[in-house]
Amino acid sequence: MKQQILDIFHRRYACHAFQPDRPMAREDVDFILEAGRLSPSSFGLEQWKFVVVMRPDEKSTLQGACFNQPQIGSASCVIVILAKVADLDPDSDYVRRLMAREYPGEALAPAMENYRQFHAMTDVPSWSITQCHIAAANMMTAAAAIGIDSCAIGGFISGAVKTTLGLTDDRYEIALILPFGYCSEPAPGKQRLTLTELVEYRD
Repeated sequence: MKQQILDIFHRRYACHAFQPDRPMAREDVDFILEAGRLSPSSFGLEQWKFVVVMRPDEKSTLQGACFNQPQIGSASCVIVILAKVADLDPDSDYVRRLMAREYPGEALAPAMENYRQFHAMTDVPSWSITQCHIAAANMMTAAAAIGIDSCAIGGFISGAVKTTLGLTDDRYEIALILPFGYCSEPAPGKQRLTLTELVEYRD
């Protein structure tokens, strides 16, 4: 099992050119979305929303909002991860509903007070975006496990992406854009620093 998991990580890499005429099965898209949905999140607030872009015209417009990176236009589907902002207000119905689920009974009141203090002292949009990156990593790994390639796109013009998606307010920030599909070229060998260079044990 350990080696199987590592094999998935060795397989996954940033695909820069997809096969544009090879669609993904809807059940595979749903599987990837489910991996995102089941991801862990701070306070259990599930800070993400997923927008699945599949229409060629919308992918083309989105590509223009991402500095014309070709992965967007050639991918079978593109999942834009939106980071919730307005919904994370401590007085929102959304927060009260999810916190009550995460901290039932007498645990709710102190948890809400803790969250209120945290929210007041935190750069909420940045925090929400980092939570979305957890879901993104799980989605890309899940995709690799079923033979689907991906690429994390962090270079985009946020306002242009929002316009493409029809977002007209500050309820969300754009966290990350994930093209999925099948690479047009074989994956190169994995290039990473060694654990010796990266890890410091203090035991």
